Amino acid sequence: MNKNSFLATSLISLVCLLSACATQENITGKPIPLQIDRSSINQFAKNDMDRMADIEMRENTESLRILMTKLYKRNPRELQKSLITINASKIQQINNVGQMVDWVFTNNVAWQFELINNLQGASAIFLAFNQDNTGDRVLPFIVGLQTMLIKAHGGKTEHFLTDNINPQIIYNVARNIEVAGWKLSSAHNAEGNLYLISNQTTSDISDKSGQASNLSFEREFGKMIGRADLYAIALE
Repeated sequence: MNKNSFLATSLISLVCLLSACATQENITGKPIPLQIDRSSINQFAKNDMDRMADIEMRENTESLRILMTKLYKRNPRELQKSLITINASKIQQINNVGQMVDWVFTNNVAWQFELINNLQGASAIFLAFNQDNTGDRVLPFIVGLQTMLIKAHGGKTEHFLTDNINPQIIYNVARNIEVAGWKLSSAHNAEGNLYLISNQTTSDISDKSGQASNLSFEREFGKMIGRADLYAIALE
């Protein structure tokens, strides 16, 4: 077989392989998240980078909802601290984790919560790991990350042609998310206990029953960092 025949045969084999992969019907896993605004009339006032910003912000917000849910489930005492205050003041009747997460993400456009003295950004995150804080630590941690993201996107969660986002600020917020994730898994109080329980490795399991490690928090932070980094690089 001469060189040209070998190349032709290789190319045909590659095309057949790719075609076989493309037509597989047994692909498993979750479906690609549907962007509900894809057919909105607002799309006419956006370019590709605006749409990418919307998706990055929306998906990172969803990751924060997931993280908040997980943190409250692993740290139920933190949830109770907020529920006592919220329900006593008649602000809202909240009975479980899901209702608390919905209240935080859907009922406060300004992202100001008296429960944490209206702190936002880094100040709110620092409160989550303040030794003197006797209140809910999950709430300021999540509010701090979400408001940090919103500020990096020019104070918006939806973007249009007239918006101008600085890629360096987006890249910086990705680094801040990295630090926050590290802080979550490493910050201890004066008694040597983690402020908030998150990731769990096999060595953390006292009964050595062979349970699998739980690194779902770390994976969610990785997704957020990756989205922000990709958007920053695309903008540059």
